[in-house]
Amino acid sequence: MAIQLYSAFYSFAMGAIPFVIMAEIFPINMKGLAGPLLLIVNALCSLITTYTFLFAMDWSSAGVFLIFCGFCGGGLLFVEKLVPETKCRTLEEIQESMVHF
Repeated sequence: MAIQLYSAFYSFAMGAIPFVIMAEIFPINMKGLAGPLLLIVNALCSLITTYTFLFAMDWSSAGVFLIFCGFCGGGLLFVEKLVPETKCRTLEEIQESMVHF
C-alpha cells in the first residue's frame, strides 16, 4: 500500500516538476536535448527507488522512510536555493539571474 501511495504522489509532484522547470528555464534550442535527457534521468531515479524499496524494507521500514524523507528534504533545499522564480519574468531575465551559478 505504501509503495502505491508513493507512486501516486510521485506522479503528481516530483515526476512532473522537472519537466515544468525545464520548460521554464531552458531556451528553445536546448529543450530538444534536455527533454530526453531529463526523461531518462527521471525514469532511472524512479526505477531505482521502486526496485530498492522492498530490499530496503527488509532492512528497516523506518529507516527506508527516513532515507526517502532525507532525499525529499534535499530536493526541497535544492528548489529553494537554486531554482529561480519565473513568475512574470522573461526568459532573458531568468537566464540573467542564473549567471551567478
